[in-house]
Amino acid sequence: MEYRNLGRSGLQVSVVGLGTNNFGGRMDAGATANVVDACLDHGINLFDTADVYGGQGKSEEFLGKALQKSSKRDQAIVATKFASPMGEGPHTSGGSRKYIMSAVDASLKRMGVDYFDLYQIHRPDAKTPMEETMRALDDLVRVGKVRYLGNSNFAGWQIAHADHIAQREHLTAFISAQNEYSLLNRSIEREVVPASEAFGLGILPFFPLASGLLTGKYRRGEAPPEGTRLSAGPAAQRSLTDSNFDAVEKLEEYAQAHGHTLLELAFSWLASKPYVGSVIAGATKPEQVAANAAAASWKLSAEEMADVDAISRR
Repeated sequence: MEYRNLGRSGLQVSVVGLGTNNFGGRMDAGATANVVDACLDHGINLFDTADVYGGQGKSEEFLGKALQKSSKRDQAIVATKFASPMGEGPHTSGGSRKYIMSAVDASLKRMGVDYFDLYQIHRPDAKTPMEETMRALDDLVRVGKVRYLGNSNFAGWQIAHADHIAQREHLTAFISAQNEYSLLNRSIEREVVPASEAFGLGILPFFPLASGLLTGKYRRGEAPPEGTRLSAGPAAQRSLTDSNFDAVEKLEEYAQAHGHTLLELAFSWLASKPYVGSVIAGATKPEQVAANAAAASWKLSAEEMADVDAISRR
C-alpha cells in the first residue's frame, strides 16, 4: 500500500481509503468488523465516516467498536464529518459554534475515542459566517479533540475564502477537500482542484466508481442488478444514460487492452493525480476490500493518462 501526505500536512494516508456509509445500515456490527479488519490487513488506514451515516450515528458507533476490537487500532486514521441534519430544529446541523461544539462531543462519544484525526464540515452552511466556523474548529484543534480539519462539497471559492480567513486570523486551515470525482464526473477539475492545489489541500474523491458504473456491473440494455445503488430511482435515471455507457465501454476496452480491469483503471487514474490524497471507496465484504486495495497499483504513464483523459472528458 502506498501512503501519501494529505495536502501540505504531515498526515500520511493510504492511497485507498474506506468510506463507511454502509456501516449501521446495509451492514451489521459483525460485517463491519470483518471489513475493518480486512482494511487494516491490506494497509488501508483511512476510515471516513460521518455523524449522519447509518442513521443517527450508527456508522460512527459500529466503526468505533470494530476498531476497539482490532489489534491494529493504532494504525487507523479516523475521519468524520458534521453539518448535515441530525434532527429537527435550528441547532441540529450546520457550522455554528453552538452546533460544532455539541456535534464533536456526540461523535467522540459514539466512536469511543478521545480525538479525531480529521474533522470535516460535510457541506457549506450559508447561514453561518465562515469566520465563526473556522474559529470554532480551531478551538477544537487547540484543546486536542481534533488533529486536522477538512471540508466536503465546497466550491472552489469557498475553499479560497476559508483559507484566507485562516491565514488572516491565524487559525488552523483545512488540509483536505472531499468531493465527488471519477472518470465519469470530472466537474471539480474546473475550480475545486485548482483552488485545492493553490491552498495546499489534498483531494479525497468520493464515488470514485460512479455509484458502481465503473465496476462493469451495469450493462447497456440490461436490467440493473437488484439491490444495487442504481437499481431504481432518480439516481438510476441520471446515471444509466447512453453517454455514460459510451464512456464506460470505451474505458473498459482501453483497460483490457492494457491488461487491467475497469475497476483498476478507475482507481489508478485518480491515484495518478498528484493532488489526490486518498481515494474513498465503500466495501461491504473483505473481498471487495482486497480488490480496492490492489486496484490503485497501475502507474499510468503520461501517454496513458492523456489517452484516458481524452476518452473520459465530455
